[in-house]
This record gives sequence, structure tokens and C-alpha cells, in this order.
Amino acid sequence: MKGYTVAWASDVSEGGFSRQGIAIVPDENAAENAGTDQAKWLGLPERERRSTIAGKVGSEVLKEKNITQEMRQLAYDNYQTTDDHGMHIYGIANDQNGNKYYLVKNSWGKTGPYDGVWYASEAFVRYKTLSIVIHKDALPKETAKKI
Repeated sequence: MKGYTVAWASDVSEGGFSRQGIAIVPDENAAENAGTDQAKWLGLPERERRSTIAGKVGSEVLKEKNITQEMRQLAYDNYQTTDDHGMHIYGIANDQNGNKYYLVKNSWGKTGPYDGVWYASEAFVRYKTLSIVIHKDALPKETAKKI
């Protein structure tokens, strides 16, 4: 982004947007996210599985869903994704496994373990972004010529 930040409109109503300063899209069906051996082999009801995984967000590195445009569109069409929150993306970080996260200043003030900063995974940003606003100088020159 050539050193510019991004105003970001997103949906934060999912369990993967945690109060622990992490925003991810956990894969509820991934065996490695199941937890106990019983949960892995016998399975859990969907509600329990989602609750168990939501409780792990921020305390464990969880396997995330591979986000597609079809998933984004379906979530928008069925109102699972709505524009309910505006934030400010100002940087990029990587976790211990090399996964990319966007540094996000939340508008809730100095809350959470990172004083109002959230780490939003690339999957979360792909899935839950509704719009962005960028400085015009952040555009590639060829794109800027077209507007």
C-alpha cells in the first residue's frame, strides 16, 4: 500500500473475532481443531463444536478455512456478513508459523490484551471485508489513470 493505511469496513459478529485481539476464520471441521480424542473420533454436535473452537481463538493457532469468492458471496447474500464495524488497518505481521495477519486498530478504544489492536488473519480479511478506503496515491499508477 506504499506506506498508506486502509480504512476497513468489516463484519465482527462471528466467533472468530475474539475479545483476545484475534480475528480468524477457524475451520470447524478440521480434525486438528477438534481438541480431545473423543471429539476427534466421535465428533461433537455443531453448536458444541463451534463453541469449543470459539473458546480456543486467541489461545491456540487454529487451522482456518480456505476462503473462496463463492463463500464470501453466500455469506453476504444470507446476511451472515453485514457491514457492522469500521476499523483501521495499519500494518502486517506474521505469527510463529509464518501466517499473515493485518494489524487493525479497533474503534473500541484500548480494549483487549493488545490495547485496542487486533490481529486479523488474511482469511478473515478476505472473508469479512465489505469495503475499504485508501489514499489515492496508494493505487498503482495504471489503475489511478483510469479514474
